[in-house]
Amino acid sequence: MYSKLMAIQFRAIQKSSCLRKNGEDSPCMFSNIPHMVGFGLVEILLSQLQNFHKLTWLSKLAAMMSFVYATIGIGLSLAKIISGDGGTTFLAGADQSSSEKIWMMFIAAGDIAFACSYALVLFDIQDTLKSSPPENKVMKRAVVIGGLTMALLFMMCGSLGYAAFGNITPENLLAGFGDEMPWAFWLLDLANFCIVVHIVGAFQVLCQPVFRIVELLARRRWPKSNFITKENPVKLGTMKFNINMFRLSWRTSFVVLVTVIAMAMPFFTDMLALLGAIGYWPLIVYVPIEMHIVQNKIQKQTLRWFGLQLLSFLCLLLSLAAASGSIYGLHKGLGAYKLFQVKE
Repeated sequence: MYSKLMAIQFRAIQKSSCLRKNGEDSPCMFSNIPHMVGFGLVEILLSQLQNFHKLTWLSKLAAMMSFVYATIGIGLSLAKIISGDGGTTFLAGADQSSSEKIWMMFIAAGDIAFACSYALVLFDIQDTLKSSPPENKVMKRAVVIGGLTMALLFMMCGSLGYAAFGNITPENLLAGFGDEMPWAFWLLDLANFCIVVHIVGAFQVLCQPVFRIVELLARRRWPKSNFITKENPVKLGTMKFNINMFRLSWRTSFVVLVTVIAMAMPFFTDMLALLGAIGYWPLIVYVPIEMHIVQNKIQKQTLRWFGLQLLSFLCLLLSLAAASGSIYGLHKGLGAYKLFQVKE
């Protein structure tokens, strides 16, 4: 999904430049594939970093970029609303059938669930903290401050974006400003570039824990295999680093596979919702709740135990609803798109 989103943003920059050069009537069709290939090559290089600690600079840069593009989206939305050109909005939403609205609500729930995937990297982030002050207190404070800040920013983006465009709000909010605010092209290009940088960092932050788990399991399963455990020192000029053949082949294969799937699947929102639905309940809800029950020695059949199980069950229903909505969206989209669609 990050590959697809990165291609969308790069294509938006290309289209903006094309329209300014050739006029508003120019078709300006561009392929996503070169951008996805380039993204894959960059991620292959970054994925060879051995541990999460070496990604601190990339994580900070990605966080800064998210703040910049969210602020630009909020500012442009406010400018459109203040100018009196805001879209037509209705409390009941867009003019669609009731069943279609329900499906879209399920897909939106999946997109929101995908946003919760940041919780998967909290343990790795906590491992990078010093023992004093206590790690758990630092993490609680960081999660509260970071979570509230990002929730406020993106809630403003969603709310003001809908107020600016109404029922014709585009899937990519920034794309909607290009036609109506040609004077803001440089802001839009900057925002799209910030999204690209953010995606490069986010991909690594989410994938590094997966890389580490697979490699740890492989070392435990085949502890005497040189292919898996041996570190080969390499020197390029003044640069010295180690290459592990299993790490090189496994991580490269993973990024290549993800890139190929992204090029083949021309969907974004529906696939995002499906991934969010698949990972939300088992990883974000069930496992942490069970860990909490064990750590705090909560007895079964107690009121607190029932409350936690009810919360887990409700989140499971949400995941199932989001998954069904995303599958419906994918099925519906298969009739309008082609695999490995070249230009959009």
